[in-house]
Amino acid sequence: MRVHVVSDVHGNSTDLARAGDGADALICLGDLVLFLDYADHSRGIFPELFGVENADRIVALRTARRFADARELARSLWHGMDRDAAIEAAVRKQYAELFGVFPAPTYATYGNVDIPRLWPEFAREGTTVLDGERAEIGGLVFGFVGGGLPSPMHTPYEVSEEEYAAKVAALGDVDVLCSHIPPDVPELCYDTVARRFERGSAALLDAIRATRPRYALFGHVHQPLARRMRIGGTECVNVGHFASTGTPWVLEW
Repeated sequence: MRVHVVSDVHGNSTDLARAGDGADALICLGDLVLFLDYADHSRGIFPELFGVENADRIVALRTARRFADARELARSLWHGMDRDAAIEAAVRKQYAELFGVFPAPTYATYGNVDIPRLWPEFAREGTTVLDGERAEIGGLVFGFVGGGLPSPMHTPYEVSEEEYAAKVAALGDVDVLCSHIPPDVPELCYDTVARRFERGSAALLDAIRATRPRYALFGHVHQPLARRMRIGGTECVNVGHFASTGTPWVLEW
């Protein structure tokens, strides 16, 4: 059995169309939407609406951890516009393209920048969306936990610590624990390029220690200090920033 795993697709539909080649199934751990590409400020919803110069400005503020200033800049740019309608229209366009290239079968969960309420409109037959739910693939039990935790970025799908922990608990014992964000381990949460810690989940870490899945797979941190480590009997793997690599992580058994 061979499964390909991707995360942080961020608009890369070209490589996503090939991500399932040679695999029995594709797993996607979220963040399909590209709001702003930190490597190429001309790509994404933000520069399409406000131009590259403003994208440069907001990236500089966020990189300097001046989150309040970044939010103030964003508020000034959005003034007089229907923010929700503009974003939803752009996201719908991206989702139509991205869901359209998912192979069958695909098992997917949400990232913190995704909009879950839109997914039922675009998930075709053969794409199974799971959040706080399990699926059997090739005789192994996979558990899926979508979304992120509250952060200064205020991304669309952030839930409380309590809600996130309840989704983890609902999985019970699984062979492969799949989430968008990593367990709360400093080496797995630190982004070496952004030079900051991203939010990791203590509930995921507790579940790994208590239930000892074979693998814990996740994304979210684009350039992690450590891409993998063992916690007890569990191999923890950041499956990679698919938007830039275009290459899925491979799990075979």
